[in-house]
Amino acid sequence: MKLVCSDLEGVFVPEIWINVAEKTGIKDLRLTTRDISDYDELMAYRLKILDREGLKLSDIKDVITTIEPLPGAKETIKWIKERTQFIVLSDTFEEFAKPLMEKLNYPTLFCHSLKIDKTGKITDYILRQNDQKTKAVNAFKSLNYEVFSFGDSFNDTGMLQASDSSCFYNPPEKVIKEFPKIPVAKDYEELKKFITAFLD
Repeated sequence: MKLVCSDLEGVFVPEIWINVAEKTGIKDLRLTTRDISDYDELMAYRLKILDREGLKLSDIKDVITTIEPLPGAKETIKWIKERTQFIVLSDTFEEFAKPLMEKLNYPTLFCHSLKIDKTGKITDYILRQNDQKTKAVNAFKSLNYEVFSFGDSFNDTGMLQASDSSCFYNPPEKVIKEFPKIPVAKDYEELKKFITAFLD
């Protein structure tokens, strides 16, 4: 039995926080897990900025509704699902992801959630588990699945290393340099070749 797992942002959709930064003009929100590998540190930084700027969940959702999947993303997900089981493991939040999942034809998604107060302010975040991507892969393997995974950033490396086979998908150079043993797919066609080799 074989299973494919992937990241979401930077792989199938643009980075949500970068889009929020561009639409609001708040440059401090451009940082992602490509820049800060410690997720708790990154989220504490983001929440501080949201509080400072008075941004609420509705403001971020307004941006998210304008985000479209990367060219070829929807077709690639369909291609994978036609061949094997497929699960998206993301460090985004349910409240952000719903409109994006609709545009991708609802792949199965494991992610985190947010704490929202009565005014719509994001007050905190709730991790499904620490290092949830790696733990999910290990859980799938304990169910006798062989797992292939792919992602683009530092927070994907545990998942990639825990999998039976894996690759980066179009990562920044500093991620490649830090993890030179993990192969790289630069586009969906190269990714399909890695997945095909795993499934054969």
